[in-house]
Amino acid sequence: MVRRQTLKKIGGSVATVLPKSMLERFRLGAGDEVSVIETKDGLLITPFDPDFASAMEAYERGAKKYRNALRQLAR
Repeated sequence: MVRRQTLKKIGGSVATVLPKSMLERFRLGAGDEVSVIETKDGLLITPFDPDFASAMEAYERGAKKYRNALRQLAR
């Protein structure tokens, strides 16, 4: 879905307001953090956190490698 948004000056910053339907679809609310990623085509605003994703990948590799030790520790 492509939506055109207007940027508004708020104090010393510039912001836009996301529609309620979009916030509900992505389970976002006031105070939630999103990542703004500069791409060759423009800006991408996403709730996806690349740092969290890479940390989870590292966890999954470690959990697979040390699954027996983790089972013992869970007892």
